[in-house]
Amino acid sequence: MDFRLSEEHQALRDSVRDFAREVVAPVIAEHYEQHTFPYEIIRQMGKMGLFGLPFAEEHGGMGGDYFALCLALEELARVDSSVAITLEAAVSLGAMPIYRFGTDEQKARWLPRLLSGEALAGFGLTEPGFGSDAGGTETRAVLDEATGEWVINGSKAFITNSGTDITALVTVTAVTGTGPDGTKELSSIIVPSGTPGFTVAPGYSKVGWTASDTHELTFDDCRVPAENLLGERGRGFAQFLRILDEGRIAIAALAVGLAQGCVDESIKYAKQRHAFGQPIGNYQAIQFKIADMEAKAYTARLAYYDAAARMLAGEPFKRQAAIAKLHASTIAVDNAREATQIHGGYGFMNEYPVARFWRDSKILEIGEGTSEVQRMIIARDLGM
Repeated sequence: MDFRLSEEHQALRDSVRDFAREVVAPVIAEHYEQHTFPYEIIRQMGKMGLFGLPFAEEHGGMGGDYFALCLALEELARVDSSVAITLEAAVSLGAMPIYRFGTDEQKARWLPRLLSGEALAGFGLTEPGFGSDAGGTETRAVLDEATGEWVINGSKAFITNSGTDITALVTVTAVTGTGPDGTKELSSIIVPSGTPGFTVAPGYSKVGWTASDTHELTFDDCRVPAENLLGERGRGFAQFLRILDEGRIAIAALAVGLAQGCVDESIKYAKQRHAFGQPIGNYQAIQFKIADMEAKAYTARLAYYDAAARMLAGEPFKRQAAIAKLHASTIAVDNAREATQIHGGYGFMNEYPVARFWRDSKILEIGEGTSEVQRMIIARDLGM
């Protein structure tokens, strides 16, 4: 067991850390205030190869691994979570389903643009009436044998990267029939942006992640070719469960980044802010808060490192991914609350990064599987 980074991983981490501090940090607050998508940052991330990190070079990727993506997400989220979630969703939810389950033709058509960051993709799973109950999907797709097209009707909610100017497609889960046991047959279908009948609602007014792209989607007799089926018909549920298992490791890494960013900002502020004649960092009460924050970030990092290592080794990792996501999201909220407290009144002002961290942290306990769902997964894996 050696959790020290390889030279390649360390070089990547350092490169992304510098990018986050020098490129993202100076401009992201304005994007948050204006609720605008940071296209210029995304373009630069594409040139760095971040969107292609865990993909094979033959498809236009960087030939790295999923752990490399997690390291990049941690360093980005250490400065800003909107940029980090844009990358996470574009890779693990947008491009990865096509990479894992797509035909050669689908890969050739979509992956070069997605892996270069030239285009983004969304993953349409969640529905307005069925959040954690993914199996309750009501969106339906009927195969029109006469035209050779899927006809899709339904809606999706809270879909990231679904309405930007560079969004190329959304992969949609839909009921395509009834299984032999009478249960819903769920399949995944690629819907290109601009397809007639595919409507993207205005962006949500969100508490946090205000510089990321999130929309409700509606499908009204939306027709796409039969060959847009992604993977095997009826295997959509199993496919997106695999994607979500991997994605939970990535979200854990993002949460660790936010938690560590809270430590960074708290140390900086504690050294600068004076009270009663000395820096507040000289007081043990503040020192203990920051020490606890660091300990939480450190242990959460080990949890996602372990889950990623198991995944890359081809070992079972579902429980470890759930543990990593559960723990990391919890301590992200904890650290954001403590960082705000350390900053006092200034922590409530948007000019300080911790105010952004505080707003961004809560969704980590909800997105890509709530904390309650993670506990369900852990308990079931324990045979309960």
